[in-house]
Amino acid sequence: MNKAASILVVDDDQRLCDLLRRYLTREGFRVSTVLSGEQMRRHIELDLPNLVLLDLMLGDADGLQLAQELRKHPGLGIIIITGKDDTVDKIIGLEVGADDYIAKPFQNRELLARVRSVLRRLHAPGDAPATPETGPETVHFSGWTLDFAAHDLYAPDGEKVFLTAKEFRLLSLLVKHGNRVLSRDRLMEQLSEREWSPIDRSLDVLIGKLRRKIRDVAEADDFIKTVRGEGYLFTARIENRRNVEPDE
Repeated sequence: MNKAASILVVDDDQRLCDLLRRYLTREGFRVSTVLSGEQMRRHIELDLPNLVLLDLMLGDADGLQLAQELRKHPGLGIIIITGKDDTVDKIIGLEVGADDYIAKPFQNRELLARVRSVLRRLHAPGDAPATPETGPETVHFSGWTLDFAAHDLYAPDGEKVFLTAKEFRLLSLLVKHGNRVLSRDRLMEQLSEREWSPIDRSLDVLIGKLRRKIRDVAEADDFIKTVRGEGYLFTARIENRRNVEPDE
């Protein structure tokens, strides 16, 4: 039997921490709670969880800075908790590496759906595995290597590029549909577990993050082209293209 996935709740509201611990424990997770950024750092050093629920409004620390610190741990899921109307914080949270966000007040079932979604994408233990990718385990383009099985991206010089779960999923979709324009609607349907509106900027944020990570590692051409009014196009030549089967 697989070990249950572990969740760390970081929020200075003791009542909310207690509620989330009881609810998520009933759903089969191992749950710990801390009330401050400093307590979070100490906990992470001793026991790295699979997922962190991080409130941005902590008394002793900047939640966005904490999110950046957490992002240094490969494979760690991050869901930020924001105020209902903090649109800027939501966008910045995604920019610094959060996998998802949820606004207060929220329903427990919505939170549970987001938790399970992030854990599936990360292949965390104790949750249902993600649907296996079709096609080969690795593809190559312009000297880069994308490993679907391991969820890894390697630069031409062999350096591993860390990608969040959503960044990897986005790149995989673009690669599998290389030289075909993917509409914003199609990408958002594939990447998001929630309803979204045409003014939602999270996809643009994700595209920007992915482009920057590629540029930061290697002075490479921009493989992701914006097709105005249509969507996005992956332009690099894929060496084993005949074996790459796009998801439908």
